[in-house]
Amino acid sequence: MSAQIPIAVRDRVSERAKQALDTVAKFVEEDCIPADAVFEAQIGTGEQRWNSHPAILEDLKKKARSLGLWNMFLPKGHYKESPGFTNLEYGLMAEWLGRSRVASEACNCAAPDTGNMEVLAKYGNEAQKAKWLKPLMEGEIRSAFLMTEPQVASSDARNIEMKIEKDGDYYVLNGQKWWSSGAGDPRCKVYIVMGKSDPNNADPYRQQSVIIVPADTPGITIHRMLSVYGFDDAPHGHGHITFKNVRVPAANLVLGEGRGFEIIQGRLGPGRIHHAMRTIGAAERALEWMLARINDPRKTPFGKQLREHGVILEWVARSRMEIDAARLIVLNAAIKMDEQD
Repeated sequence: MSAQIPIAVRDRVSERAKQALDTVAKFVEEDCIPADAVFEAQIGTGEQRWNSHPAILEDLKKKARSLGLWNMFLPKGHYKESPGFTNLEYGLMAEWLGRSRVASEACNCAAPDTGNMEVLAKYGNEAQKAKWLKPLMEGEIRSAFLMTEPQVASSDARNIEMKIEKDGDYYVLNGQKWWSSGAGDPRCKVYIVMGKSDPNNADPYRQQSVIIVPADTPGITIHRMLSVYGFDDAPHGHGHITFKNVRVPAANLVLGEGRGFEIIQGRLGPGRIHHAMRTIGAAERALEWMLARINDPRKTPFGKQLREHGVILEWVARSRMEIDAARLIVLNAAIKMDEQD
């Protein structure tokens, strides 16, 4: 299967990346999309969904690794662990991964692990990398990212209130987080947490720090999993979590006190490209479903097939234009990151 690459960026994609992109497209279409229904069936129902790890995922991971489709997201030139693709090249792959629920995890390219691995790879010390980055890159564990808080407008991260206070060789954390993506998975072993270590610093962008917190640390309580448009994304989940006198070794602090904004901006930059391109892939799938429906000969409102109604054709045309425009906007951002970052 040959993946189409927009003409505007084709000369920026290496031959190696083009081959990888074709492999990704074939893997998604032939293996991952058919596995989506199997994944849903293997999760089960009720509370057991939060303790499930569908076997189909492990089968897909084995195949993905055999095809060389593993950890493709770390951009070259920035990480010694990089597989050698640019943000643009991985962005094109992420669009294909977005067409299936299981594809990103099958290739060990699922959020929030990708962003957390970027944090550890770019800012972590060697001990932190050995303990947490290595098992994450091997797909042995999963992780969660904890920044947003329920009582403040966390879109402005200066507002976050979780306390990170030094106590000898430890930091003590108190506060709460929600929309903590990945926290519901039983394989989630580590949290990347942002909080305030110096709330009185005159520079509001130097008040925050990032710290690595093992998920089984005493004092952590997961209250519930939140739903998004009615979906709870089990077993992944988006948790509401409180920290009460959670003691973490000082060695778990990433980069240094007051470096939180620097770290999180470094984390979120590539992640925005990944999320946007996966969403475009999902949009392409939705358009395919719409085309299938309007060409269904059984659908004949007012004596005509759906495809014969002008308003339906307008919806198709508008969808095509909006998806194509969004793709080019995001790919342009990826190019800027590759050229200027």
